[in-house]
Amino acid sequence: MPLELPTTMTASVLTPGLELVLEQRQVPVPDADQVLVQVSSVGVCGSDVHYFREGRIGDFVVDAPIVLGHEAAGTIVAVGSAVTPARIGERVSIEPQRPSFDSAQTLAGHYNLDPQMEFYATPPVDGAFAEFVLIQSVFAHRVPESVSDDAAALVEPLSVGIAAARKAALDPADRVLISGAGPIGLIMAQVARAYGAREVVVTDLDPARLALARQLGADAAFDPRETDLSAEPRFSVFFDASGAPAAVRSGLRSLAPAGRAVLIGMGSDDYALPISVIQNRELSVTGVFRYANTWPTAISLVERGAIDLDALVSGHFGLDQVRQALETAGSSGVLKNIVVPGRGTP
Repeated sequence: MPLELPTTMTASVLTPGLELVLEQRQVPVPDADQVLVQVSSVGVCGSDVHYFREGRIGDFVVDAPIVLGHEAAGTIVAVGSAVTPARIGERVSIEPQRPSFDSAQTLAGHYNLDPQMEFYATPPVDGAFAEFVLIQSVFAHRVPESVSDDAAALVEPLSVGIAAARKAALDPADRVLISGAGPIGLIMAQVARAYGAREVVVTDLDPARLALARQLGADAAFDPRETDLSAEPRFSVFFDASGAPAAVRSGLRSLAPAGRAVLIGMGSDDYALPISVIQNRELSVTGVFRYANTWPTAISLVERGAIDLDALVSGHFGLDQVRQALETAGSSGVLKNIVVPGRGTP
């Protein structure tokens, strides 16, 4: 029997005045190649916080009402005409993007770099702080029952870590340095361990986060104000998950000759780098922008227990508590807040 779906839904909407309001909207109807997902969990990302506080990220400006949230999971409750109805009832992790399938970047296998990309919670595209969302069926990835709703949502930031590992050509012989023990840094430490890295070291200023990094598989974790790892450069791979210019410069100086650096953290648009170190040691320095073709790997790592995403969850919030979820994100003791659209205020 077809599921009886409501005609309206609740969404948390950020206005151009940077106010959060609850709105009643029509439940969207899927196009032929889309599925309708009833949202179960949405992770709060730093980009959501930035839009909430600043109203923009680079050229993307909140100049019209928008629904934030792009780290999402849920259950398929309706499908478009070109999608098999057998998918209804399937639990999925959402890859929150819609590229053009005939762009040069997509055809080259780099659909994350498609300049016409429609990405959840990036103006003007709505995200997942809502009861229902649409996504193309190919980007609704089935998750096994052993994977929690929260972990299914956090497959999105895990995919960033996998994309970074691929950019670095991570190898079991590598000694890995990671700056920043926030959600991405802690995920990156687990990814490096899962890929068999010889050594994984994390730096951060927060003692609690350093302790969690050790718990999640880092061989060592240091406060960079107390330990200078650049004094004896030994690392072959450096991942920056902090966005802090000082951390990037120190990390580059900690790389041995022919080392590889991948910049993940979003910091200043421009800052100075130790060019002589990069040249003289022939370091490779690159960035990573979202991900492509990472979800199957990510889901497999979580299913096999190689990655613990549930350990990152700090608290759960209803749609009427999104402001609190955004305001407390990144504060002391908070790693990853989760919005649960079906949850009301206790």
